[in-house]
Amino acid sequence: MPPQITRRTALAAGAATLALPAVLRAQPATVKIGMIHPVTGPLAFGGSQCRLGGQTAVADLNAAGGIRSLGGAKVEAVPGDAQGKAEIASSLVDQMAEQKVAGITGCYASNLALAATQTAAKYNIPFSIDSGIADSITARGLPNVFRFFPNNTTMTNEAIACLDALNKGAGSPAKTAVIVHENSEFGTTTAKLLSAKLGGIGITVKEAIAHATPTRDFTNVVLRIKEAAPDLVLITDYPNEYQLLLRTLYQQKVNLVAAFSVSGGGFNLPFAKDQPQASAFMIDYNHWYNPHDPRALEFRKRIEGAGHVFGWEVLFGYFAVRVLADAIERAGSTDPAKVNAAFAASTFHDDWLPYGPTKFVGGQNQGARGLGLQIQDADIKTIWPAEFADAKAVFPRPKAS
Repeated sequence: MPPQITRRTALAAGAATLALPAVLRAQPATVKIGMIHPVTGPLAFGGSQCRLGGQTAVADLNAAGGIRSLGGAKVEAVPGDAQGKAEIASSLVDQMAEQKVAGITGCYASNLALAATQTAAKYNIPFSIDSGIADSITARGLPNVFRFFPNNTTMTNEAIACLDALNKGAGSPAKTAVIVHENSEFGTTTAKLLSAKLGGIGITVKEAIAHATPTRDFTNVVLRIKEAAPDLVLITDYPNEYQLLLRTLYQQKVNLVAAFSVSGGGFNLPFAKDQPQASAFMIDYNHWYNPHDPRALEFRKRIEGAGHVFGWEVLFGYFAVRVLADAIERAGSTDPAKVNAAFAASTFHDDWLPYGPTKFVGGQNQGARGLGLQIQDADIKTIWPAEFADAKAVFPRPKAS
């Protein structure tokens, strides 16, 4: 015969439940966010930097109480190494879907992002792009893909305006250019955009030189540049090739009005510090922080104080997670349809980037922008536009001796 449940025994059972340690009580499920980056192979530096930014964002979110609309659920990073290969990036999405991730960030390189987002669309998983800038990532009409950061057209148009302002401000010494670019989606589309725009600011393109990634020797490329004798070399490359090209230009004593890049993969502080002569006065139009905002300076100090390298990729990774987590917070759910709807309506602007108001159109934030940067005294300085500048541009750069 089963025991009789009396008022006294019921009260005792309730008291026992209340006395259970907190770790034994029901806890909100963790919110898993996938992070797909190349952390081995030729793109490992940039991918690891994006990963660092994303992991820092996860730590900050959890320290601030997690996803509060989900009862303080902690955020859990689910990392995956794409190894620089599109097919691996795609397969990682399948694996993360099985692990029930609430969203994915990535993938550093545009070709990886194109593959991964296409696969994520099968599951409707919200995908927050970090450093992939190809327009086509968000122009395909995938309702689950969002980019808080500038796309390639925005970056290139602004880079042209920056170059024009610098050139005219110096009396227009630059009239010709050679474009050097890697031959995947990132470099090829950027080179085409540049070629179409440079004539409008009075600069003639003498030649566009494509190369593979990886490329281990730029001697022949630099010989072609010397033969063309341009005023400018415009570069769109990933880190290893970017830096090797600049070292070769320096070693061959190629005199230029300026070397200028758009979203330069190797434009970073280690290069500035380790190769001060080859990197000196290099100009890049890229993603960066507002140097007049104390929060930005404190964030950089925190990253470097922990023994890490600070760079624009860290910002990409950090805010890609923050804006995704904000969408989950406002959705109050990990349901993909609800998170995608919250993302599409996002006005997330709790940042210290040089952006205008956030408004997503077709997955692309219309308020995003880049900045003109230059390596000066082994550091990265903002030189354009004036409202964000913390240094005056050196243009033309000193002649090689």
